[in-house]
Amino acid sequence: MTALIQLQDITKSFAGIHALTNVDFDLQAGEVHALCGENGAGKSTLMRVLGGEMRPETGRTMMLGEELRLHGPTDAIRRGISVIHQEMALAPDLTVAENIFLGALPAGISWPKLRERARALIARLGFDIAPGDQVSDLSVAHQQVVEIAKALSRQARVIVFDEPTAVLSTGDARRLLQIIRDLKAEGVGIVYISHRLDEIYEIADRITVMKDGRRVDTVTPASTPVDQLIRMMVGRPLAQLFGDKPETRIGDEVLRLNGLTLPNGVRDVSFAIRSGEVVGLGGLVGSGRTEVARAIFGADPVSSGEMVLKGAPYRPRNPRQAVRRGVGLVPEDRKGQGIVLDMEIRKNATMANAAPVTIAGFFRPGAERGLVQRLIQSLRIKLGSMNDPVSSLSGGNQQKVVLAKWFNVDPGLIILDEPTRGVDVGAKTEIYTLIHRLAAEGKAVIVISSEHAELFGLCDRVLVMGEGELRGELLPPDYEEEKLLTLSMTRRQPRAAGGQA
Repeated sequence: MTALIQLQDITKSFAGIHALTNVDFDLQAGEVHALCGENGAGKSTLMRVLGGEMRPETGRTMMLGEELRLHGPTDAIRRGISVIHQEMALAPDLTVAENIFLGALPAGISWPKLRERARALIARLGFDIAPGDQVSDLSVAHQQVVEIAKALSRQARVIVFDEPTAVLSTGDARRLLQIIRDLKAEGVGIVYISHRLDEIYEIADRITVMKDGRRVDTVTPASTPVDQLIRMMVGRPLAQLFGDKPETRIGDEVLRLNGLTLPNGVRDVSFAIRSGEVVGLGGLVGSGRTEVARAIFGADPVSSGEMVLKGAPYRPRNPRQAVRRGVGLVPEDRKGQGIVLDMEIRKNATMANAAPVTIAGFFRPGAERGLVQRLIQSLRIKLGSMNDPVSSLSGGNQQKVVLAKWFNVDPGLIILDEPTRGVDVGAKTEIYTLIHRLAAEGKAVIVISSEHAELFGLCDRVLVMGEGELRGELLPPDYEEEKLLTLSMTRRQPRAAGGQA
């Protein structure tokens, strides 16, 4: 069978450094072909070649056996190739219909007809989004639907999804995967790039692994265990991703919640955490995990209940008060809440605590450079210059800048909400090492994660939430995904007062 797409012997360099070296890749019609590898492996560069954004030094692109000479993204779109990047290319101030047909407005069509076409495309995807709505008012999931509808409006035969579920809830991610299955059934060829291996094993027909700009191998999910796939990507098995946990002394109680109840549906949550302890908050998205974290950090109000921090009553009215009491939060929305993308790396790293770089209210550039350089070395942040914007960094290094901000504050309690979301496998290992280090230094660490293996690999115990209530606790001997999910979906039994310390 002639492949729908073939990339043959693709080589691409930047300033003399090979981003791709003699890479081959092919895609069949009606196939989901996953592309895996660490950040910097060359996945996105290869797809930019396919999408006409970059021209390689060597190699060629074939479509149904005929060579394509692409002169830019518009040319690729005309040939039926659409790339949906992680950072969506939508015009937020335009309507849904205008975005779908942007740059490809049918000649002589009336606005009512245009909106009707847009509505039909969206309905084909199983959604009901008003064509006249402004895109900036849509959820991230609905913006993804608009991107896909835009591709369908141009009769795309090939659609590339680059980290499409990185910022979606579990429910929205499931709906997107079903859309991809439907597109596959219609004969569309899908390239799927994701760090979420569970999704890849669920949806992919084949998997190509890349490392250091080269193709390692192409395999099938059925014949390749997860452990083997990870070893192909990073050179070590799954069990080694979490590293060796250093000897940690569990110390005094840092935080206790007694009957914490919030206006948003979280009710009667009680637990405690001690210094040197890593405690997980598990459960489905929407179970109340993030809401509890935000309340502890002073970002959301508390209706009733008690919080005690290091033996003293604690009820922060805002995050500034929480930081002053030694509490830090790495939010799940890294780009929206954790960092300022257009701001320099050095400013992001020091913005939560300016005291070390000022004296008597005066800024000390030399002190800032020295402090940031120490943080960069300590957290092994890979960057060009500390004066570069954070947006210039990979996802894993952006997350390290968020962590650097809190290392500078040196809190006694730090909450990490989805700390490795959108981060490649290699960077995850480095972040896990930093979490172990925080605990070894006597910090109390709360980890919220939708990846159950991450909770089991990192945490001393896992508290499981469901529908706004704390439903139980798992200790290492009971670390099984089935037990966690059963707890999260089963209403809790009467518990001992005060929870487990």
